[in-house]
Order: sequence, then structure tokens, then C-alpha cells
Amino acid sequence: MAKSDSPKKAAESKKTKLKKDSAPQRTTAKKAAATKKTPAKKRENVSASIAREHSSIVVDGYERAPSRGMLYAVGFKKTDFKKSQIGVASTWGMVTPCNMHINELADFATKGVDKAGGKGVAFNTITISDGISMGTEGMKYSLVSREVIADSIETVVGCQGYDGVIAIGGCDKNMPGCLMAMARLNRPAVFIYGGTIMPGFHEEKALDIVSIFEAVGQYAGKQINQKELTAIESKAIPGQGSCGGMYTANTMASAIEAMGMSLPNSSTASAISHFKAQECKTAGAAVLNLIKQGIRPKDIMTRKSFENAITVAITLGGSTNAVLHLLAMAHAMGVSLKINDFTRIGKKVPVLADLKPSGKYVMNDLINIGGLQPLLKMLLEAGLLHGDCMTVTGKTLAQNLKGVKSYPKNQDVIHSLNNPIKKDSHLVIFKGNLAAEGAVGKISGKEGELFVGKARVFNSEEEALQRILDGSVQKGEVIVIRYEGPKGGPGMREMLAPTSAVAGKGMEKDVALITDGRFSGGTRGFCLGHITPEAYDGGPIAIIKNGDQITIDAKKRQLNLDISEAEMSRRIKAWKQPKPRYSKGVLAKYAKTVSSASLGAVTDLDL
Repeated sequence: MAKSDSPKKAAESKKTKLKKDSAPQRTTAKKAAATKKTPAKKRENVSASIAREHSSIVVDGYERAPSRGMLYAVGFKKTDFKKSQIGVASTWGMVTPCNMHINELADFATKGVDKAGGKGVAFNTITISDGISMGTEGMKYSLVSREVIADSIETVVGCQGYDGVIAIGGCDKNMPGCLMAMARLNRPAVFIYGGTIMPGFHEEKALDIVSIFEAVGQYAGKQINQKELTAIESKAIPGQGSCGGMYTANTMASAIEAMGMSLPNSSTASAISHFKAQECKTAGAAVLNLIKQGIRPKDIMTRKSFENAITVAITLGGSTNAVLHLLAMAHAMGVSLKINDFTRIGKKVPVLADLKPSGKYVMNDLINIGGLQPLLKMLLEAGLLHGDCMTVTGKTLAQNLKGVKSYPKNQDVIHSLNNPIKKDSHLVIFKGNLAAEGAVGKISGKEGELFVGKARVFNSEEEALQRILDGSVQKGEVIVIRYEGPKGGPGMREMLAPTSAVAGKGMEKDVALITDGRFSGGTRGFCLGHITPEAYDGGPIAIIKNGDQITIDAKKRQLNLDISEAEMSRRIKAWKQPKPRYSKGVLAKYAKTVSSASLGAVTDLDL
């Protein structure tokens, strides 16, 4: 709109845009003429109905008196029924430090909505803890929770008729679950990251959850005693917030910010910071502004924005779970994103962040030098990001980054593009006769590019962990953990306990680990997960025998079982699918409906 336009024309133009974005188009000339003759008062009512597109159906009119009566009881006033209703989805729970503070953040967000002229309504969904359940049968519910969270947020918002959504997530599956719900609903929405934890300290060394897992391996290898183990476990996690390295939670928070679905620097603020509280308040005004402008997730979560998310996940040295979750989020949004896109983008995008688990810094160090925004600006100026992508601020990514200052010159948390930690992606998509549909490895370069070893086969994570800790696994071997995929597990458990035990025993450069399960963002070493087809579906990982030679070639992106085609065919023909491990309940339901990991392990693919 030109600056010379009058205020009246500007207002009319804005109303026309809102109508165009949110209502069916009138196509006939007669109807078009009728629109022109609509009195100003009626046009105002049309604009109001857009601001209350869904809530008006629930609360307007004499016949909706029972609905209003119920809402008076939960704190509505008469004037609230004329406001946009914003659902504030909280993933609060005392089951994990990642989410123990999110009820407070939800209160801030609800008040922010109210102050900005809307009506905020908080509600809860579930959360689970990967860190607590890791290595147990309970971990099978972890990835399942992503689907439950998405389903529950969609259910509440759809049922209650909320006009917009704010969702607050603070752990690995919360975040993609929230975004999947936002994509399905396609109502104006803002995501808020609960924030990262502060590091713990022991003998002046920074600690996090992975420090404890690795200490278990050190204790088993008699490198530390029980007193040292107890000291580490009691000091590593000092309070609320998500795990402090560039693990899955911080990876996904950063990817979501790069995608434009959270406010600037949402991903790089500690859980206990004043900034995080202020962000929650600001989100209320932001979602109402999105309603006003008619901007929905489909306008933000585009193919280009997913490419931005992949780029940032790579530059930060992020978790392999980003592959699984971004594929699932894209599916929910109807965006065509494939596992091979990670290879295409990864060939031109370097790793720049020296962050744990493969680096030395934690998220708090990135916060102290300015957060994520300077990195986004650096990547944009290098032509590695799409600057024209819309964001929840109502501005494009490029507009948001105007005026952002560069990182301090003396910092080494984020390397320059001229001095990358790795010149291309650490997220490597492998193919080969063991992974026809793909496998995902996090290859930092520190573990080398080639591993050839004899297979040591286990049919469960527990069995593998026991044999690592008792010294049965030897240097030079490839640990194979199978029947842990989305269907076979079911639930595709993370293998942080085995990989941390390997690292704790000092063998991360001497053994490799492959699985049809997945890995925590805290995993390091020569590890490949998401092997598809999975063992339960008769994938070749199911027919590996102890002593078989396996070749992992990161340079060629190949994962192969070194036996003849005839032998492989004979073994596959003789293989029989095991009985399902669960016959009822949520895990049985999940196993029957879940797709391959190469498609994001979503549960609505064939609907």
C-alpha cells in the first residue's frame, strides 16, 4: 500500500485482505456489486466475525446460551464473548524438569492475550520424560507421546472453537507435537519454547543429563567410584528447563524459530530468564496480530521455511531426531519434504556450532553471545536461508533480522563460514543393502568416515546395554540393536543408554552402533539409526548374524552387509515376522498405524 493512501482506504484495504484470506470468495459480478454496496457497519461486523471465526459459532446467539453459561463459570465476563478466543496449550507436568515451569509460562501467555484485547484460555496436554525413561520399557511411549500431544491439542482447539493457538513446549516430543497440531488446525498460532536449563557443575566442570549417562559407563569401567557417580547425578540438573546441549529439544526449538513459528530468540533463552517470561506476554499480542492480518501456519510453514529449518539444524550440529520430526511436521502441513532433501541441503551447508554433544559448549553459552538471531543473519547474508519467508511477527525473516548485531569477535561458540567445524552436514542419510529406504547418522567427523567391523547382534536395547557394560562388546565390533523400530519396538526408543555407555567406557571411536530405533540428541560416536525397512517389516537388519561384516562408509553414504545377494535372499526368505509385543492399548494401536521412520513415523499416513 502506498504511503499516499488515506487512512480510510487503508482500513478498507485491510478489511478486504482479511475477507480474502479467511472467507469463501464471491465470484459473480452480481455478488461483487452487492459487496460494494454493503454498509460500513456491516463491513465492521464481517471483520469482527473474522476475528472470531471459530468462537462466534460456539458463543453467539440465543441458542448458544448454555455454552456461555458454562464459560461464565470458568471466568468469562459478558464482554469476553466479543473477543477472539485464544487457546493456550500448556505441556506442564512435574514428571520432568523440562516442563515443571511451563504452567507459569502459560499464565504469562494467557495474561498477554487478555492484555492485548483477546480472551486467553489455558489448557493442558501431556508430557513424558525421555531422560527418566531412557533404557526402560517406558521409553517406548516417548515417540508415541508426540502423536498424543498433537491429537489432544487439535481436539481441544477444534472442540472449543478457539480462534488462535499459543502452544508452549519444553521437551523433545512436545515441540513437534505442538507444531503438528498447529499445522492440522491451520489457525493463527505462535509456539513458545520453554527454554533451556542452566548447566550443573562438579569440580568446576559443566554437567548435563548426558554427563550422568556417560558416568554410568565410567563407573562400569572402574574409571570413577560410587561417590563420584553420586556427586555427578546429584549436581548435573540444577532446575527447570530442557537439556542444555544441542540435543533434540534445543535442536527443534532452533529449527522452529528458523521456520518462523516462534518469536525471535525464543530458542535461545533460559527457562528461568526474564526474557522468557516477557516473550510469553508478547506472544499474546503476536497471535492476535496474526488473526488481524489473516496469517496462518500454511503461510509460514512452507517448503522454503522447512528448508530454513533444516539448514539451521545442520549449522548447529543438531540431533538426528530433527529428520524424523521435520518430516512429520511437513506431512501434517501438507508440504512435500523427503528424507533425501536433507542430503541435498546438507551438501552445501556447514556445521558452525561447537556445541555438545560433539563440541564443548552448552546452549547457555550461545545465549550469552546473542542467541540464534545473529546466526540466522549470517546465513541469510551468505544466501543459505530464504529471507522472504513469513514469520509469526507478521514480518518476513529478512525483515526480522534487520538491525540484528553480529556475534562478538572474540567468541568461538559459532565459527565463521570461512572456518567451519565441518564443511558439510553432519546429518548424513545412508542408503545401501541394509537401508534401502534410508538410515540417519550424526557424523561429526571426529569419529572418522569409514568403519568396517564384525556384527554383534542384539534384539533389544536392554540386552545390548548389559553386554556393553559387562565388557562383552569388543573394540572393532558393530553393535546391532534391532526390533526397536516404530512398529517393532513399538515406539522407536532412543539408544542414549547404550551409546553413553560406549562413550563412558572410552570406546566411541572403536565401535559402531546401528539400529532401527533412534538416538538421543546427546548421542556421539559412529552411530546410525532410523534404519528402514525396520526389522519387524522384514528389513535386512533382521537377518544379520553375529560375525557378519558390516561396512559403514560416510563418504559414500553407504551402509552395507557384506554378504552375497544369494545369501541375503536365502536369509530373508527364511525369516519369520515375530508376534507383536503388545496386543492392546496405545502401543498396540500405534504399532498398527505408524508409518516408516523414513516418512517421519506418522500415524495418519493412509487415512
